[in-house]
Amino acid sequence: MPELPEITAYIEGFERLILGHRVERVRLRSPSLLRTWDPPVSAVEGLLVIGLERLGKRVVWALEDDLFLVFHLMLTGRFKWAKAGAAVPKKRAHGAIDFAHGSVLLTEQSTQKRASLHVVRGRAGLADLDPGGIDVMRATLDEFARALTRENRTLKRALTDPRVLSGIGNAHSDEILLFAGLSPLQLTSRLSRDELARLHEVTRASLTEWTERLRSEFGDRFPEKITAFHPAMAAHGKYGQPCPRCGSPIQRIKYAGHETNYCATCQTGGKVLADRGMSRLLGDDWPRTLEELEELRAK
Repeated sequence: MPELPEITAYIEGFERLILGHRVERVRLRSPSLLRTWDPPVSAVEGLLVIGLERLGKRVVWALEDDLFLVFHLMLTGRFKWAKAGAAVPKKRAHGAIDFAHGSVLLTEQSTQKRASLHVVRGRAGLADLDPGGIDVMRATLDEFARALTRENRTLKRALTDPRVLSGIGNAHSDEILLFAGLSPLQLTSRLSRDELARLHEVTRASLTEWTERLRSEFGDRFPEKITAFHPAMAAHGKYGQPCPRCGSPIQRIKYAGHETNYCATCQTGGKVLADRGMSRLLGDDWPRTLEELEELRAK
Protein backbone atom coordinates (compact mmCIF):
# COMPACT_ATOMS: atom_id res chain seq x y z
CA MET A 1 0.00 0.00 0.00
CA PRO A 2 1.47 3.39 -0.93
CA GLU A 3 2.46 5.33 2.19
CA LEU A 4 3.52 8.93 2.86
CA PRO A 5 6.55 9.03 0.50
CA GLU A 6 4.68 7.25 -2.32
CA ILE A 7 1.54 9.35 -1.90
CA THR A 8 3.72 12.46 -1.97
CA ALA A 9 5.25 11.26 -5.25
CA TYR A 10 1.80 10.84 -6.77
CA ILE A 11 0.67 14.27 -5.59
CA GLU A 12 3.76 15.98 -6.99
CA GLY A 13 3.23 14.14 -10.28
CA PHE A 14 -0.37 15.33 -10.41
CA GLU A 15 0.72 18.88 -9.61
CA ARG A 16 2.83 18.87 -12.76
CA LEU A 17 0.12 17.31 -14.94
CA ILE A 18 -3.40 18.27 -13.87
CA LEU A 19 -3.24 21.23 -11.48
CA GLY A 20 -5.10 24.11 -13.15
CA HIS A 21 -6.62 21.83 -15.77
CA ARG A 22 -10.28 21.05 -16.26
CA VAL A 23 -11.84 17.60 -15.84
CA GLU A 24 -13.58 16.83 -19.12
CA ARG A 25 -15.09 13.44 -18.41
CA VAL A 26 -15.17 10.65 -15.81
CA ARG A 27 -15.40 7.10 -17.13
CA LEU A 28 -15.96 4.43 -14.48
CA ARG A 29 -15.89 0.77 -15.41
CA SER A 30 -15.99 -0.70 -11.91
CA PRO A 31 -19.02 0.13 -9.74
CA SER A 32 -17.18 -1.08 -6.63
CA LEU A 33 -14.78 1.88 -6.80
CA LEU A 34 -17.28 4.65 -6.07
CA ARG A 35 -18.31 4.78 -2.40
CA THR A 36 -20.55 7.87 -2.47
CA TRP A 37 -23.57 8.90 -4.52
CA ASP A 38 -24.23 12.51 -3.49
CA PRO A 39 -22.70 14.55 -5.04
CA PRO A 40 -22.59 12.33 -8.13
CA VAL A 41 -19.19 11.79 -9.68
CA SER A 42 -20.45 13.50 -12.84
CA ALA A 43 -20.60 16.75 -10.83
CA VAL A 44 -16.84 17.19 -11.22
CA GLU A 45 -16.96 17.23 -15.01
CA GLY A 46 -16.11 20.68 -16.32
CA LEU A 47 -14.40 21.77 -13.08
CA LEU A 48 -10.80 22.92 -12.62
CA VAL A 49 -8.41 21.04 -10.36
CA ILE A 50 -7.35 23.78 -7.95
CA GLY A 51 -5.40 21.81 -5.36
CA LEU A 52 -3.80 18.49 -4.46
CA GLU A 53 -3.16 17.13 -1.00
CA ARG A 54 -2.60 14.03 1.11
CA LEU A 55 -5.12 12.76 3.65
CA GLY A 56 -3.40 9.91 5.48
CA LYS A 57 -2.84 7.33 2.73
CA ARG A 58 -5.38 8.98 0.44
CA VAL A 59 -4.80 11.25 -2.55
CA VAL A 60 -7.13 14.25 -2.66
CA TRP A 61 -8.01 16.36 -5.69
CA ALA A 62 -9.58 19.69 -4.76
CA LEU A 63 -11.85 21.10 -7.46
CA GLU A 64 -13.96 24.15 -8.04
CA ASP A 65 -17.39 24.37 -6.37
CA ASP A 66 -15.89 23.06 -3.11
CA LEU A 67 -15.80 19.49 -4.37
CA PHE A 68 -13.13 16.89 -3.60
CA LEU A 69 -12.19 13.58 -5.21
CA VAL A 70 -10.63 11.32 -2.58
CA PHE A 71 -8.76 8.23 -3.79
CA HIS A 72 -7.59 5.34 -1.60
CA LEU A 73 -5.42 2.91 -3.57
CA MET A 74 -5.31 0.21 -0.89
CA LEU A 75 -2.78 -2.57 -1.55
CA THR A 76 -2.57 -2.78 -5.33
CA GLY A 77 -4.27 0.30 -6.74
CA ARG A 78 -2.19 2.36 -9.16
CA PHE A 79 -2.50 5.59 -11.13
CA LYS A 80 -1.29 5.79 -14.72
CA TRP A 81 -0.97 8.83 -16.99
CA ALA A 82 -2.03 8.05 -20.55
CA LYS A 83 -2.85 9.87 -23.77
CA ALA A 84 -6.14 11.77 -23.88
CA GLY A 85 -9.12 9.47 -24.22
CA ALA A 86 -7.06 6.30 -23.74
CA ALA A 87 -9.12 3.13 -23.58
CA VAL A 88 -9.80 1.77 -20.11
CA PRO A 89 -8.27 -1.73 -19.91
CA LYS A 90 -10.89 -4.47 -19.74
CA LYS A 91 -9.09 -6.25 -16.93
CA ARG A 92 -8.04 -4.84 -13.57
CA ALA A 93 -9.04 -1.26 -14.31
CA HIS A 94 -11.56 0.89 -12.51
CA GLY A 95 -11.84 3.72 -14.99
CA ALA A 96 -10.37 6.97 -16.23
CA ILE A 97 -10.60 10.70 -15.62
CA ASP A 98 -10.08 12.63 -18.82
CA PHE A 99 -8.41 15.99 -19.40
CA ALA A 100 -7.85 17.73 -22.71
CA HIS A 101 -4.15 16.80 -22.70
CA GLY A 102 -4.29 13.32 -21.15
CA SER A 103 -6.14 10.79 -19.02
CA VAL A 104 -5.57 9.43 -15.54
CA LEU A 105 -6.22 5.68 -15.45
CA LEU A 106 -6.91 3.94 -12.15
CA THR A 107 -6.05 0.24 -12.05
CA GLU A 108 -5.93 -2.41 -9.35
CA GLN A 109 -3.87 -5.57 -9.73
CA SER A 110 -5.71 -7.69 -7.19
CA THR A 111 -8.87 -9.59 -8.05
CA GLN A 112 -10.24 -8.32 -4.74
CA LYS A 113 -11.26 -4.77 -5.59
CA ARG A 114 -10.53 -2.68 -2.50
CA ALA A 115 -9.52 0.71 -3.93
CA SER A 116 -12.07 3.45 -3.35
CA LEU A 117 -13.18 6.85 -4.61
CA HIS A 118 -15.24 9.28 -2.55
CA VAL A 119 -16.78 12.45 -3.93
CA VAL A 120 -17.37 14.90 -1.08
CA ARG A 121 -18.44 18.49 -0.75
CA GLY A 122 -16.66 20.92 1.56
CA ARG A 123 -13.93 20.60 4.14
CA ALA A 124 -16.37 19.10 6.62
CA GLY A 125 -17.04 16.21 4.25
CA LEU A 126 -13.32 15.76 3.72
CA ALA A 127 -12.71 15.74 7.47
CA ASP A 128 -15.13 12.83 7.85
CA LEU A 129 -12.63 10.66 5.93
CA ASP A 130 -9.67 11.65 8.10
CA PRO A 131 -8.76 8.91 10.63
CA GLY A 132 -7.18 11.61 12.81
CA GLY A 133 -3.54 10.57 13.03
CA ILE A 134 -0.99 13.33 13.53
CA ASP A 135 1.42 14.41 10.79
CA VAL A 136 4.75 13.24 12.16
CA MET A 137 6.62 15.53 9.79
CA ARG A 138 5.13 18.52 11.61
CA ALA A 139 4.67 17.09 15.10
CA THR A 140 6.91 18.06 17.97
CA LEU A 141 8.51 15.38 20.11
CA ASP A 142 5.92 15.95 22.84
CA GLU A 143 3.03 15.64 20.37
CA PHE A 144 4.58 12.50 18.92
CA ALA A 145 5.09 10.97 22.36
CA ARG A 146 1.52 11.73 23.47
CA ALA A 147 0.03 10.20 20.34
CA LEU A 148 2.18 7.08 20.51
CA THR A 149 1.63 6.39 24.21
CA ARG A 150 -2.05 7.31 24.43
CA GLU A 151 -2.80 3.58 24.36
CA ASN A 152 -0.49 0.77 25.40
CA ARG A 153 0.15 -1.09 22.16
CA THR A 154 3.04 -2.69 20.32
CA LEU A 155 5.18 -0.28 18.36
CA LYS A 156 4.27 -1.94 15.07
CA ARG A 157 0.56 -1.50 15.70
CA ALA A 158 0.96 2.06 16.96
CA LEU A 159 3.12 3.23 14.04
CA THR A 160 0.70 1.80 11.45
CA ASP A 161 -2.54 2.90 13.10
CA PRO A 162 -3.94 5.80 11.02
CA ARG A 163 -5.67 7.13 14.14
CA VAL A 164 -2.22 7.60 15.73
CA LEU A 165 0.12 8.62 12.89
CA SER A 166 -0.80 9.77 9.42
CA GLY A 167 0.55 7.97 6.36
CA ILE A 168 2.76 5.23 7.83
CA GLY A 169 2.06 1.60 7.00
CA ASN A 170 3.65 -1.82 7.03
CA ALA A 171 6.63 -1.09 4.79
CA HIS A 172 7.97 2.14 6.23
CA SER A 173 7.31 1.07 9.82
CA ASP A 174 9.73 -1.85 9.26
CA GLU A 175 12.38 0.55 7.98
CA ILE A 176 11.83 3.03 10.82
CA LEU A 177 12.03 0.41 13.57
CA LEU A 178 15.19 -1.15 12.12
CA PHE A 179 17.10 2.12 12.14
CA ALA A 180 15.64 3.14 15.50
CA GLY A 181 16.87 -0.17 16.92
CA LEU A 182 13.51 -1.00 18.45
CA SER A 183 11.51 -4.22 18.50
CA PRO A 184 8.20 -4.19 16.60
CA LEU A 185 6.63 -5.89 19.63
CA GLN A 186 7.90 -3.44 22.24
CA LEU A 187 5.02 -1.87 24.14
CA THR A 188 4.67 1.88 23.81
CA SER A 189 4.20 2.26 27.58
CA ARG A 190 7.71 0.93 28.12
CA LEU A 191 9.48 3.38 25.85
CA SER A 192 11.95 5.63 27.60
CA ARG A 193 12.15 9.32 26.79
CA ASP A 194 15.40 8.68 24.91
CA GLU A 195 13.77 5.91 22.87
CA LEU A 196 10.83 8.14 22.02
CA ALA A 197 13.19 10.92 20.95
CA ARG A 198 15.20 8.50 18.80
CA LEU A 199 12.05 7.06 17.23
CA HIS A 200 10.72 10.54 16.48
CA GLU A 201 13.97 11.58 14.83
CA VAL A 202 14.36 8.36 12.82
CA THR A 203 10.73 8.42 11.66
CA ARG A 204 11.07 11.91 10.24
CA ALA A 205 14.49 11.19 8.74
CA SER A 206 13.38 7.93 7.11
CA LEU A 207 10.23 9.40 5.54
CA THR A 208 12.22 12.40 4.31
CA GLU A 209 14.91 10.16 2.83
CA TRP A 210 12.37 8.02 0.96
CA THR A 211 10.47 11.04 -0.32
CA GLU A 212 13.68 12.51 -1.71
CA ARG A 213 14.73 9.15 -3.15
CA LEU A 214 11.46 8.86 -5.10
CA ARG A 215 11.75 12.46 -6.32
CA SER A 216 15.21 11.66 -7.63
CA GLU A 217 14.15 8.40 -9.26
CA PHE A 218 11.08 9.72 -11.04
CA GLY A 219 12.33 13.20 -11.87
CA ASP A 220 9.76 14.86 -14.14
CA ARG A 221 8.11 11.54 -15.03
CA PHE A 222 4.75 10.60 -13.57
CA PRO A 223 5.33 7.86 -10.96
CA GLU A 224 3.92 4.62 -12.35
CA LYS A 225 4.08 1.09 -10.91
CA ILE A 226 4.73 2.61 -7.54
CA THR A 227 4.38 0.45 -4.42
CA ALA A 228 5.36 0.71 -0.78
CA PHE A 229 8.08 -1.90 -1.40
CA HIS A 230 11.35 -0.76 -2.91
CA PRO A 231 14.42 -2.90 -3.70
CA ALA A 232 16.60 -0.50 -1.71
CA MET A 233 14.67 -1.08 1.51
CA ALA A 234 16.74 -2.47 4.34
CA ALA A 235 14.19 -4.62 6.19
CA HIS A 236 10.79 -4.68 4.52
CA GLY A 237 10.45 -7.57 2.08
CA LYS A 238 14.03 -8.67 2.81
CA TYR A 239 13.38 -11.86 4.79
CA GLY A 240 16.51 -14.03 4.91
CA GLN A 241 18.74 -11.37 3.38
CA PRO A 242 21.55 -9.75 5.38
CA CYS A 243 20.75 -6.72 7.48
CA PRO A 244 22.71 -3.75 6.05
CA ARG A 245 23.58 -2.64 9.57
CA CYS A 246 25.00 -5.85 11.04
CA GLY A 247 24.82 -8.61 8.43
CA SER A 248 22.45 -10.87 10.37
CA PRO A 249 19.58 -12.37 8.34
CA ILE A 250 16.37 -10.35 8.37
CA GLN A 251 13.57 -12.18 10.21
CA ARG A 252 9.80 -12.02 9.83
CA ILE A 253 6.54 -12.41 11.68
CA LYS A 254 3.61 -13.53 9.54
CA TYR A 255 0.03 -13.17 10.65
CA ALA A 256 -3.28 -12.95 8.77
CA GLY A 257 -1.65 -12.12 5.46
CA HIS A 258 0.62 -9.46 6.94
CA GLU A 259 4.38 -9.66 7.38
CA THR A 260 6.66 -7.75 9.71
CA ASN A 261 10.37 -7.78 8.94
CA TYR A 262 13.04 -7.05 11.55
CA CYS A 263 16.63 -7.72 12.51
CA ALA A 264 17.00 -9.77 15.68
CA THR A 265 20.55 -8.52 16.29
CA CYS A 266 19.74 -4.82 15.88
CA GLN A 267 16.24 -4.75 17.35
CA THR A 268 15.56 -7.59 19.80
CA GLY A 269 18.90 -8.40 21.40
CA GLY A 270 19.24 -11.55 19.30
CA LYS A 271 15.83 -12.93 20.25
CA VAL A 272 13.76 -14.46 17.44
CA LEU A 273 10.18 -13.26 17.79
CA ALA A 274 7.45 -15.87 17.63
CA ASP A 275 5.69 -16.30 14.32
CA ARG A 276 2.10 -17.14 15.30
CA GLY A 277 1.71 -19.86 12.71
CA MET A 278 5.08 -21.59 13.00
CA SER A 279 5.49 -21.12 16.75
CA ARG A 280 2.16 -22.84 17.37
CA LEU A 281 3.23 -25.69 15.10
CA LEU A 282 6.65 -26.14 16.69
CA GLY A 283 5.63 -25.40 20.28
CA ASP A 284 8.59 -25.78 22.64
CA ASP A 285 10.83 -26.44 19.64
CA TRP A 286 10.41 -22.85 18.42
CA PRO A 287 13.92 -21.29 18.28
CA ARG A 288 14.48 -18.43 20.69
CA THR A 289 17.77 -17.11 19.30
CA LEU A 290 19.39 -16.69 15.89
CA GLU A 291 21.77 -19.51 16.74
CA GLU A 292 18.91 -21.91 17.50
CA LEU A 293 17.14 -20.82 14.33
CA GLU A 294 20.20 -21.54 12.18
CA GLU A 295 20.59 -24.95 13.83
CA LEU A 296 16.94 -25.75 13.04
CA ARG A 297 17.37 -24.75 9.40
CA ALA A 298 20.50 -26.85 9.10
CA LYS A 299 18.69 -30.05 10.11
